[in-house]
Amino acid sequence: MSTPATELASPAFSPLYRQIKALMVRELQAATWRPGEAIPSETELAARFKVSQGTVRKAIDELATENLLVRRQGKGTFVATHAEQTTQYRFLRLHSDDGEAGGGTQRQFIDCRRLRAPADVARVLGLRSGDAAIQVKRVLSLRGAPVVFDEIWLPAAPFKGLSAEKLSGYRGPMYGLFESEFGVRMIRAEEKIRAVAAEGQAAELLAVAPGTPLLSVERLSLSYDDRPVELRRGLYNTSAHHYRNELS
Repeated sequence: MSTPATELASPAFSPLYRQIKALMVRELQAATWRPGEAIPSETELAARFKVSQGTVRKAIDELATENLLVRRQGKGTFVATHAEQTTQYRFLRLHSDDGEAGGGTQRQFIDCRRLRAPADVARVLGLRSGDAAIQVKRVLSLRGAPVVFDEIWLPAAPFKGLSAEKLSGYRGPMYGLFESEFGVRMIRAEEKIRAVAAEGQAAELLAVAPGTPLLSVERLSLSYDDRPVELRRGLYNTSAHHYRNELS
């Protein structure tokens, strides 16, 4: 693509580096540069977009801050991927009380089925009434103890062919599977958290008594252009763990 930045339509003034950033996001969205691949050098991008190298560098800096790109000293800049060890647990905020995060996580997939999306799920995922969705249920255990029961809803169209066998057989993080097999990359997420009491299937799978306090975390994951691609409703047993977030 060789569209000059000055031709990028905008209803209001936008700094030049932000225009370059938007053009680069388009390239990412179109899979011109795939997860894990190196992007062109700053010099090449500056020539392509007909701007200074400093403008390109500032755009890349923002994309790296947003975890869309990763700089590697002496090697270049690469498209971020959920398969990277440093980013595998970026969306898993559960830590043991001794400070360990993510390590020793085991997954058990309870169910994976294609259903008509319930009205509340369809609304959040931007689906039409009657559209199909995929429901996944799983348990995450840390150090052998079940701590998270997830109910996950995905729009069916982008995840055609997803099955419990495919989920169970994939060794990396689930978002890595979505990225490599279905071309869906989770860019950011919005969460709502509240306290609830354990009941029914959740109490059984988490091995707690009905009425035990749990942390309910509802997450909406978004891809490029803030397109909703996953609704995850997780119930967390925090008796020996805590949900840790960093604010800036």
